[in-house]
Amino acid sequence: MNRIFEKKRFNTIVRLILFLIIVFLIEPNLIFSQIKEKKSGNPPSPTAHHEIKEDDYIPVPRESQERSPAYNYLMSNISTVQVNVDNNGQNIVGDAANEPSIAVDQNNPNRMTIGWRQFNTINSNFRQAGWAFTTNGGQTWTFPGVIEPGIFRSDPVLDADKNGNIYYNSLTVDSDFFCNVFKSTDGGASWNGGVFAQGGDKQWMTIDKTGGPGTGHIYAFWTSNYSVCYPGFFTRSTDNGGSFEDCTTIPDDPFWGTLAVGPNGDLYIGASIGYDFLVARSTNAQNSGVVVAWDMATVVNLDGSISYGGGPNPGGLLGQTIIAVDTSGGPYHGNIYLLCSVDRYSTSDPADVMFVRSTDGGVSWSSPIRINDDPGNTEYQWFGTMSVAPNGRIDVVWLDTRDNTGSNISALYYSNSEDGGTTWSQNERLSDFFNSHVGWPNQQKMGDYFDMVSDSSGARLAWAATFNGEQDVYYSYISDSTIVPVELLSFSASVTTNAVNLNWSTATELNNLGFEIQRNKEGTEFFTVGFVDGNGTTTELHNYSYTDKNLDNGKYYYRLKQVDYDGSYEYSDMVEVEWRAFNSYVLEQNYPNPFNPTTTIRFSIKNKSNVRITILNAIGEEVAVVLNEEKEAGYHQVEFNATNLPSGVYFYQLRAGSFIDTKKMILLR
Repeated sequence: MNRIFEKKRFNTIVRLILFLIIVFLIEPNLIFSQIKEKKSGNPPSPTAHHEIKEDDYIPVPRESQERSPAYNYLMSNISTVQVNVDNNGQNIVGDAANEPSIAVDQNNPNRMTIGWRQFNTINSNFRQAGWAFTTNGGQTWTFPGVIEPGIFRSDPVLDADKNGNIYYNSLTVDSDFFCNVFKSTDGGASWNGGVFAQGGDKQWMTIDKTGGPGTGHIYAFWTSNYSVCYPGFFTRSTDNGGSFEDCTTIPDDPFWGTLAVGPNGDLYIGASIGYDFLVARSTNAQNSGVVVAWDMATVVNLDGSISYGGGPNPGGLLGQTIIAVDTSGGPYHGNIYLLCSVDRYSTSDPADVMFVRSTDGGVSWSSPIRINDDPGNTEYQWFGTMSVAPNGRIDVVWLDTRDNTGSNISALYYSNSEDGGTTWSQNERLSDFFNSHVGWPNQQKMGDYFDMVSDSSGARLAWAATFNGEQDVYYSYISDSTIVPVELLSFSASVTTNAVNLNWSTATELNNLGFEIQRNKEGTEFFTVGFVDGNGTTTELHNYSYTDKNLDNGKYYYRLKQVDYDGSYEYSDMVEVEWRAFNSYVLEQNYPNPFNPTTTIRFSIKNKSNVRITILNAIGEEVAVVLNEEKEAGYHQVEFNATNLPSGVYFYQLRAGSFIDTKKMILLR
């Protein structure tokens, strides 16, 4: 049997070599052009990055460690609470915590659990399975310690099943890498003894909550290079975490990725395969008693490769590959989304948050979309993290160095999409700045990823930062209700004899410092010409105005820059006006002329008066009234729509006080 197998493998290799030789001889440029599209050097490889047990366990009694105030903060659209604190809510000085993962009880979202890599002291990179839980929606957290003290554990991944049970997948190593999955039935207050779950480095896990035949199934995969059951690197549990099946493989050997379950129970994996990314699908993983098969494996282009070893996190990844599926039942139901912080191919950017979507089950994918909107290609947007809300909103966060160019100083940024990933909200900074190069626990990284779960009102984020000068874990709730802090009802511009008047109104305001008025004369850049104070936080209607004087003749564009107290801002749409100095009554020729079916009529009046503009046919009969209202002295324009009139020659007449003027226009269909 072995000889037959060896002979078949030899024949296969020979055929492959002959094929490559033929292709090279026929079209060598095709091969080289493909290589040129990729960056120089070796592709990302899992052999270049894995967990290593280097330092010995150093027991550090918690009561012996100093305390300092915990770092908690509240902004207009995010509340952040430090998680790894003592019983009095104080920061524990000298330890480190990173690489957090979060599980939310969907039956009672006030119950959440976060797990992380816990380092008792920054003098040792020996880590353990730290965790904390909350019963009040994340306002306060209880940090009992670690699962199995003194046991090397890393790479925590948490999830909850449909019944609210919490599962903690934890990597460990002795002679080989493997994983245990611990289960909590009381919201993370306590854990069972754990179950051998096959595994390896780096693993990820997800649980089916669809209500279909696969409900409660736990799926996990990891890097084959560090698998306890090589060549297999995928497993599942069909008995609620009581046991895990023998390992199987996934096409194309993906690594550094995540899993997601679609609305009909299909299982998806999104991961790196070197220079590219892969999305694989299994439609039978939800069926117990069968061998899991992968009926689709599609190579996906994110215009880059997964980033690791970069500036802000030199010893780790710059983020995982994140896959998510819309299960909302809305217009984007079933869409599949893939996101990762990548080292770009088409630009020199070391790390951009790139996104693609599929609307046909993963068979085809959109062109890559860059989520971060910073100018230039030199800054790091790292630890890109995505989740999809039950209402279909896509939430994305990442760490960003754009505000401190050329440094390792980062802040948390956010954007979302409410149309299936076609368009994205303006990037928002949601945190203070911090240095990711401080607080390293004898290794040069702040972990490899964050984790997030969205609900219809916002996103629940588990993340790490160094606000205390050391690595700590934080829980943040990003509220969707305040993503756009000011609801602008209207914004208009009108001209007078010596100025342009701007008027706008708001329906609601939150944390609104005020409005910068920005002006752009045709062909120039926008610049700020004034500021109007806002009304802070209010749900009442407010009207605003600003008068811009001392203008030269020409066309002007105006926009509002709404600024929050924390410095974040958002631009309004532009309005356009044409201003001219005048001291008389003037009726200008309509434009365009001839027209079909609309044209613009411009005029100026010397004094405030009632203005009537009518349309006359060729024999002087009135066929339409364009305007009949009082106007301020100044320059004005109106639009005339002749949809209901036949082609021909018409006249438009202006009457203002004693002034009357008439001009000819041609409607040509």
